Amino acid sequence: MLFHVRMDVRIPHDLPAEQAAEILAREKAYSQQLQQSGKWRHIWRIAGQYANYSVFDVKDNAELHEILSGLPLFKFMQIEVTPLLRHPSSIREDDS
Repeated sequence: MLFHVRMDVRIPHDLPAEQAAEILAREKAYSQQLQQSGKWRHIWRIAGQYANYSVFDVKDNAELHEILSGLPLFKFMQIEVTPLLRHPSSIREDDS
């Protein structure tokens, strides 16, 4: 299943810099691992915001929830999820 996910990050200003850096390093490693596995298909930064649009390709809602809740920045995020279906006019065979 494909899901369009918007993630807005709100790191508290009073979070110690070294703690924030450690969380960000774990976040990057986790997200890159998911990208390499094909589960995190696309990620785009939203210009001028600490936010992104992403597309996930996972088995079901439960797997997506497990992935998102495993993000090191999860507790600092507002997340919106939209399930996607292949459009009948799509010419791309990999849009499943």
